[in-house]
Amino acid sequence: MLRRLDRYVLVELFQALLAVTLVMLVVVLGGVMADTLSKIARGKVAATLLLSQIGLRSLEALVLILPLALFLGVLLGLGRLYRDGEMAVLAAAGYGPRQLLRPIALVAIPVALVLGALAFWLAPSAAKTGNRMIQEASRSMLVAGLEPGRFVEIPGREAVIYMGSMNSEGNQFGQLFVYAENEEGVDIITAESGHYFRDAIDERYLQLDNGFRVEGTLDNAAFRTMRFERNTLRIPDAPETPLKNPTSEQDTLTLLGDPTPAARAELHWRLSALIAPLLLAWLALPLSRAAPRRARYGKILFALLVYLLLTNLLSLGRAWLQQGLLPTGLGLWWIYALAIPLIAWLYRRDARIPGGGVG
Repeated sequence: MLRRLDRYVLVELFQALLAVTLVMLVVVLGGVMADTLSKIARGKVAATLLLSQIGLRSLEALVLILPLALFLGVLLGLGRLYRDGEMAVLAAAGYGPRQLLRPIALVAIPVALVLGALAFWLAPSAAKTGNRMIQEASRSMLVAGLEPGRFVEIPGREAVIYMGSMNSEGNQFGQLFVYAENEEGVDIITAESGHYFRDAIDERYLQLDNGFRVEGTLDNAAFRTMRFERNTLRIPDAPETPLKNPTSEQDTLTLLGDPTPAARAELHWRLSALIAPLLLAWLALPLSRAAPRRARYGKILFALLVYLLLTNLLSLGRAWLQQGLLPTGLGLWWIYALAIPLIAWLYRRDARIPGGGVG
């Protein structure tokens, strides 16, 4: 059973972790929503997928924010005990840095397990599901940003399109009007009805039925008019950003059977979601030491710099593995080999400082 002092410290750490996580989650959700709305405006994502895309992408974001939330939560929780002089009382009772490792572990290990589940299973599955939903919705005109009753600029062309009506599936329309400008003049197209489709190479088209096409220049009254029964209008795609890391969507079992450097790098990256939070929680112990009445957030900037250094090293090691610059057997273990002795030295140094606690 947990001792009373362990429970007291554990509650303090959980409260700080929960507060930091909620704040960071609100910030990240705002960024995810802004990015998703931007993609909807550019016609890359259907508006109907807004909430589902935010939810799925939030799972991926948790892999990044939970380690930092744990680090800051432990740092702030223990820092309050130091600032209010409670750690001096605990140290006098024989409750020093070594005893603090138990409540820290009880907070860090569950968070690491949650991160492991996210990194190895939930986040890749969410990314794959999100992209599949976008591809399925791409067969609808809604994903191209076309909506009934609204003038919409066609990406990649000096053109505006208007549709009077559209069916619920987003692939049939009525009362179409298109106005386009080019070097030769203006081009106006109207049609009674039509439908939206993609060809074999995934280009987007509108097939127009029973309409007129008028071409000419504004400084010349001689316009050419053509009546058609069927006409096809291509909708240019907005430039697509290729996936920086295609293996991020693959499930873990597939990666285990893939000997390529990219697959090995992705496995080591997911493994870091288990190891990095434990290292950060351990590191927070010596960093949390503060004199009484010191500013509450004095060490947060330093903690952020430490977190950025670790994540950048992990990202750099991942890139080197993908490019084959590092042997796959070495993986990212060299980063942990550098971090663990440093953290152990800081812990031992903190235990020897007068007032730091009795180990």
